[in-house]
This record gives sequence, C-alpha cells and structure tokens, in this order.
Amino acid sequence: MTGAQISGCSVSKDGRSAPDPPGRTSPQTHERTAPTTSSGQRVLLAYFSRAGENYSYGGRTDLRTGNTEVLARTISEHIECDVHRIEAVDRYPDDYEETVARNVREQESDARPAIADLPASIEPYDTVLLGSPIWNVRAPMIMTTFTQKFDFGGKTVLPVTTYAMSGLGTTESDYARSCPGATIGDGLAVRGEEVREAEADVRSWLRRTGLLRD
Repeated sequence: MTGAQISGCSVSKDGRSAPDPPGRTSPQTHERTAPTTSSGQRVLLAYFSRAGENYSYGGRTDLRTGNTEVLARTISEHIECDVHRIEAVDRYPDDYEETVARNVREQESDARPAIADLPASIEPYDTVLLGSPIWNVRAPMIMTTFTQKFDFGGKTVLPVTTYAMSGLGTTESDYARSCPGATIGDGLAVRGEEVREAEADVRSWLRRTGLLRD
C-alpha cells in the first residue's frame, strides 16, 4: 500500500494508483460524467485497505499491498468504474496487534475515524461498491464515517469484503442502517489468503449482480 489516494483512477498491477485514462475524471469533480459499465450502470468503488502485518492462516504475514486493495484492483480490471480509496487521517498502525486494539476501542466507542479525502459527491452513481476488510465481524468504523457523509437514497450498495473467518460480517445490516433509502445487494466476500487468486470468483459475482455482461 502506497498511501496514495485513488480518486477516479485505475489501479496498477503493483497496487499503486495510476493516472486517469482519457475520458475519465475524478469523482471529486462537480461537473463530470461517470464511467458506465457494460450493463449501463454508473459505478463507484470506494474501499478502505490496510497493508503491513496481517493475519494469514493463523499466523502473520507482512503485506506491501492490502488484501482489499488487491480485490479492488481485480474488480476495476473487469468493469468500468470510478475508484476512491478511503484514507484515515490517523493512519492505522503497521503492527497487527496494535491495529486490533485500536479497532476494538473504535467499535466499543462507536467512533467515526476521520477520512483524509472524500469525493465531493456520489450523486452521479447508480451503484456504490463498499470495499473493506472485516475486523471483529464488521467493517472498520471508518466505513460508517464514509457512508454517513452521503445520501445513498435510490442507489444500490454492494458490500465487498476480505476476511479471515466472518465472510461479509455484519456489513449488510450495518449498511442498511447507515445508507437509508439504498438497496443492499448481493455482496462479495473473499478470504484474505485467497484474494490474489480470486479472479474467477470476482467475474462470477460481477455477472450475478448484473455489473458485467460478456
């Protein structure tokens, strides 16, 4: 993970953000045309990901690129969408146990961790993919910070998660509460240890949700 903000950018093979391709503009721009998928939907993929020391098969591994960022990259390679990486003002520690402890504190206090850079609006989009790891059965609290900043009324929200044991966790019910008026659609959950080999699962899910038509 490089720490770079991805707003209306593609994600390169090494996990770094790449410049906007011709014809694509940032979702932070007020006057813009959102890219359209093969199914005719305008999609925003907003995700939070953490690199550093991560859980892996009961042990620990050091990730240069976080699992959720890898999954976001795979999704963005298969559909036309704007991609926005959610960054915490107070960066999460590289140390796994320190991050676990911070997450517990944030969950117990119902915290809203500050976000460094937000899209100006999500109004142009029909569908919003919300990507994150699952920490202690739910998405990190920074995802609630994000969802409560915008009006999701009339939009489709699709949870996208990487996990160790809890699949989608409580994301469906959490987003139903924090995105009033949205339709919560069929989510995608990929085990963190398997995310780099998940292309077939991603394509199947994109077809199932109607975002990809071959």
